[in-house]
Amino acid sequence: MRKVLATLPVISLGACATPVVMHTEAQLNDVAVGCGLALGELIQDESQKKLLLTIRHNATAEQRVCVAQWARRNGLKAVFVNMQFPEG
Repeated sequence: MRKVLATLPVISLGACATPVVMHTEAQLNDVAVGCGLALGELIQDESQKKLLLTIRHNATAEQRVCVAQWARRNGLKAVFVNMQFPEG
């Protein structure tokens, strides 16, 4: 009887793990626009599925909060990359 009871917590924890969903480009663009970003500024890399990359120079605090909240709701970790592309 003790062996059965000892394994129950392990079984219940395993049931809570959810696989990471790869979101489509259209879904990420909808989130980006909804958070005040441009199309293509949110990326979910196939090799690091849990990371939601925001590529934008000087994202505002509101944009960061919006992306971070959406990422958290979807089991992702928001990462903000501050990139400045050369002009011309």
